[in-house]
Amino acid sequence: METTTKANGAAESKISDKIPVAANPLAEDPTDIASNIKYHSQYSPHFSPVKFEVEQAYYAAAESVRDRLIQQWNETYLHYHKVDPKQTYYLSMEFLQGRALTNAIGNLDIQDAYASALNKLGHELEEITEQEKDMALGNGGLGRLASCFLDSMATLNLPAWGYGLRYRYGLFKQSISKAGQEEMAEDWLECLFIILQKFSPWEIVRHDVVFPVRFFGHVEILPTGSRKWVGGEVLQALAYDVPIPGYKTKNTNSLRLWEAKARAQDFNLFQFNDGQLQSAAELHARAQQICAVLYPGDATEEGKLLRLKQQFFLCSASLQDIIARFKERQVGTSAREWSEFPTKVAVQLNDTHPTLAIPELMRLLMDEEGLGWDEAWAVTSKTIAYTNHTVLPEALEKWSQVVMAKLLPRHMEIIEEIDKRFIAMIKSTRPDLESKISDICILDHNPNKPVVRMANLCVVSGHTVNGVAQLHSDILRAELFADYVSIWPTKFQNKTNGITPRRWLKFCSPELSQIITKWLKTDKWVTNLDLLVGLRELADNPELQAEWHSAKMANKKRLADYVLRVTGESIDPNSLFDIQVKRVHEYKRQLLNILGAVYRYKKLKEMSPEERKKTTPRTIMIGGKAFATYTNAKRIVKLVDDVGAVVNTDPEVNEYLKVVFVPNYNVSVAEVLIPGSELSQHISTAGMEASGTSNMKFALNGCLIIGTLDGANVEIREEVGEENFFLFGATADEVPKIRKDRENGLFKPDPRYEEAKQFIRSKAFGSYDYEPLLDSLEGDSGFGRGDYFLVGHDFPAYIDAQAKVDEAYKDQKRWIKMSILSTAGSGKFSSDRTISQYAKEIWNIDECRVP
Repeated sequence: METTTKANGAAESKISDKIPVAANPLAEDPTDIASNIKYHSQYSPHFSPVKFEVEQAYYAAAESVRDRLIQQWNETYLHYHKVDPKQTYYLSMEFLQGRALTNAIGNLDIQDAYASALNKLGHELEEITEQEKDMALGNGGLGRLASCFLDSMATLNLPAWGYGLRYRYGLFKQSISKAGQEEMAEDWLECLFIILQKFSPWEIVRHDVVFPVRFFGHVEILPTGSRKWVGGEVLQALAYDVPIPGYKTKNTNSLRLWEAKARAQDFNLFQFNDGQLQSAAELHARAQQICAVLYPGDATEEGKLLRLKQQFFLCSASLQDIIARFKERQVGTSAREWSEFPTKVAVQLNDTHPTLAIPELMRLLMDEEGLGWDEAWAVTSKTIAYTNHTVLPEALEKWSQVVMAKLLPRHMEIIEEIDKRFIAMIKSTRPDLESKISDICILDHNPNKPVVRMANLCVVSGHTVNGVAQLHSDILRAELFADYVSIWPTKFQNKTNGITPRRWLKFCSPELSQIITKWLKTDKWVTNLDLLVGLRELADNPELQAEWHSAKMANKKRLADYVLRVTGESIDPNSLFDIQVKRVHEYKRQLLNILGAVYRYKKLKEMSPEERKKTTPRTIMIGGKAFATYTNAKRIVKLVDDVGAVVNTDPEVNEYLKVVFVPNYNVSVAEVLIPGSELSQHISTAGMEASGTSNMKFALNGCLIIGTLDGANVEIREEVGEENFFLFGATADEVPKIRKDRENGLFKPDPRYEEAKQFIRSKAFGSYDYEPLLDSLEGDSGFGRGDYFLVGHDFPAYIDAQAKVDEAYKDQKRWIKMSILSTAGSGKFSSDRTISQYAKEIWNIDECRVP
């Protein structure tokens, strides 16, 4: 083995020796690109100069691509500065970017040139791209949506920036052991050879972009009557910029990430020399905590305080930067000109996490820029818009008033004043709503737990509130925000989510993309996804069906290889690949899925060998992270793994059923799983999933969906055709009555449901105590009981729908036609469409194309 490696290295060295070392930052010819890569390997060194192995080649290639991006980036920035358009600033606690190299060379349309260049240097592009770790800046759909939006903003040549935090260790890296899920710190900023140096080749640190962010302290009243927040601790926000290239356009926007730092003068040298080592660097340690981890555990007071610090740090640094950029483009900054701020700036809050942008913008305008309340409020309420992503009560953030007043005393004053003025407005203009003031005001003064209701603050202060799928927006209007709708009927909109077709079809499924381009006779679908509808009239064509089947099979084999590599489990590409990948949560009902798998296994065990041969072989794959403190979600992960351990080693059954938990689900894993899937489960309790975006990714890749009428499933079913969607389960408007009936003891469980639960209780899948998990499905009411998510109610309909899937899959000609029609109906779900709607209907911004 060692001899082979040395021989390969010598061969690479000989090939590489023929390539001159030269800086060619804008090279297009493969030989010139190879020279530029070689230049970076020697003159942007992160490694020993004698090596040019796979990881070194990745960093050198990334820096070579970055040269091109920086050129376009600079041109974009200068163009925006010259034209001075209105710009959008998208604030999000999460951005789930995925790998940048494949996306950048794809959007720049230089894949072939880089593949050839790396080949000249003795490397394969596929092997090089595998070296990149996903940026660990997000967790689920919220963060991935934000990243799709950034891609579309750049592709549509819109002047827009993303703002987030530069998390050092992400959420966590998931591994699966006999004990279940285990969490470790993400290591996305570490490379194999440089463990202590934290860097990514895609980010540029902006040492000249630094803003102070204060915590704690107190409010002083100045002789003029104005107020000033002073004292406390002050950290520094340092900017790191990540380039976001558009597809086949010069426009390259920015994702600006903030890192928390303390200054040298905050290091107490006297204490350090006196042996007080920890207290000497206390502020530096606290600065490191802010960007250490995404969503730190909040079961403790310290955890809650840290989360609130993170949110304010993002809001304060971003708004100071936005104001600095606005002033940079102004001639003078008199009060009169501040009225122009909303004509140049749109701020979008991605969920309630950045809500503190509202009081912070008010504070900056009043305390730092000298505006009065009315002027500052006019500017703020015309600038800020809010996207709601959930109707789950626990996800609608509420912060302790005591914690808020302690950490952000000036902001608490401002929130109190906004609330006071809102209540006065209701009393004077809507006396009919006086009885509801306690529900719709911002501050809940419950003596046991007084809180600030962040969603209420967003709705009262923002100029627009939007939901993310038609059903979700309808629920917001009719239920969650109904009283606000009666006050401001035009404030509420729907913006159905979308996904970027570049990453989620063109780049992750090249075989299928080439077939689509061939049959549509154009590749314009990549930026105009509605063109996919042209596949409908071709869906019966046997030649297209054969090519489609071949592309899907290539993706399935790639997925089978991946599963074998990461789990050691061998799966059959000829079986039906059935996949559910998403954050593990009881409302997403991975438990329903695994109970269905348990029932399927039990029935297979009861069959004769001849009967088994007539069934549809199926491989069920489940993946997703459970929050570290979410016990029942972690029990579900453990159950999936335990069921797989038994099923997959049962020689009677494992030819017809396998169950696999795919660990550490992230964007790069999704890029293998989604193209290889044939059936995807989107089975949340109706009315609880705001939208979902993985359902769109699966549908776009010709995967059929089994699902409830929830979130964007409703619209996907309308677009792909009811006959191409396996529907089951209660509808959103039926759910409250079903829960009420359950409370009144009227639920009659299906025998198949009882059978599946009893099989788990029989210890067929090991000795682990699943009673607490199964208990959540029992009883009629009570905390953690009463089957709140309707697993038992929907189980029989789910099993019946799965039987229809089995039957449909036996007719491969019909299945492939359904698959083609699924892709053909996915045009609506492009994030380009979503972002065009945001731009026109919420932000009021226009294209600003770099010439």
